[in-house]
Amino acid sequence: MPQSHFIIEFQKHLLKWYKENRRDLPWRRTVDPYYIWISEVMLQQTQVDTVVPYYEKFITHYPTMHALAQAPQEEVLKHWEGLGYYSRARNLQAGVREVVENYDARMPSDREALLNVKGIGPYTAGAILSIAYQKPEPAVDGNVMRVLSRIFQIDEDIAKAKTRKSFEQLVYELIPADEASPFNQGLMELGALICKPNNPLCEECPLHDLCQSRKAGNPMDYPVKSKKIKQKVIHYAAVILQDNQGRYLIQKRPDKGLLAGFWEFPLQEITMTTEGILPSAEHFIQEIFGALPVKWFVCETEAQHIFSHLKWHLNVVKGEISLDMLSTVDGKNKRWINEDELQQYPFPVPQQKIMKIAGIEY
Repeated sequence: MPQSHFIIEFQKHLLKWYKENRRDLPWRRTVDPYYIWISEVMLQQTQVDTVVPYYEKFITHYPTMHALAQAPQEEVLKHWEGLGYYSRARNLQAGVREVVENYDARMPSDREALLNVKGIGPYTAGAILSIAYQKPEPAVDGNVMRVLSRIFQIDEDIAKAKTRKSFEQLVYELIPADEASPFNQGLMELGALICKPNNPLCEECPLHDLCQSRKAGNPMDYPVKSKKIKQKVIHYAAVILQDNQGRYLIQKRPDKGLLAGFWEFPLQEITMTTEGILPSAEHFIQEIFGALPVKWFVCETEAQHIFSHLKWHLNVVKGEISLDMLSTVDGKNKRWINEDELQQYPFPVPQQKIMKIAGIEY
């Protein structure tokens, strides 16, 4: 446990630095717990510069919990389009609906109650409680663990859940009861601007005199983190099919799983046992429509898209049918649409890459 003198110095230097160096970000101009919730969800796995325009548009379109709770999920995904990690949007909306129904659209100010809301974990709960309600609760993310692991030379593996709990306990000992918000945000900001993963700016750090790893000359040894699981590589044929009216065939992804609820040009996995890209596309068409005279050609450019656990290789194949196909699908999960209607549907980033290769305006 840090000694009281150390804690006082830690708080003093961090708070002074944050007040003088904090970035002017839109979610720092409010203490509305709903807006803070949105910002924290968007900032998970995403850079601040990317989040700012999405956040501003999102709260403009959904200024209240009731507005987000009542919105169709497909519309919400459209507003999240391009931000990635789309389960965040689905969980956020589900959580907001719970708060509207169970708490009359008022965010709980109790940690246990917050943790029972779908999509809210220990970090988000701590951020909401400290920033919106000024409660001395820890908000431990990757930035915070990196800062503290270097200052205290903590050798625990930050990829393990139990390690996060030990960091939370440390923050409980360090956090000032009356300045929880600037303290937590200061730790996050320090990790983002100074105590970076690579090339930390140790001489500019307000805590450099307290930092054990700086004194030992080994800040890059921290944090300790086990190696990530190797990404699985999947090859797909992306099937872009047009009928004689110029309409495209699109389909909706399942309601659960990766990119759930988004629309797409159909993807057919290509395995080592298939003959190639065209047979996969032809097999897909035959499964839906039976034998059709299709004029095929393969685009030369290949797209790639990387998820945290997957790497997709996307080969684009275009097909033209000299028939009017509008009434050949049910319209619920598969549709024929004109190019100018594409903007009405949410398409994930991999699909936008496919459209670019195919020369489709979106």
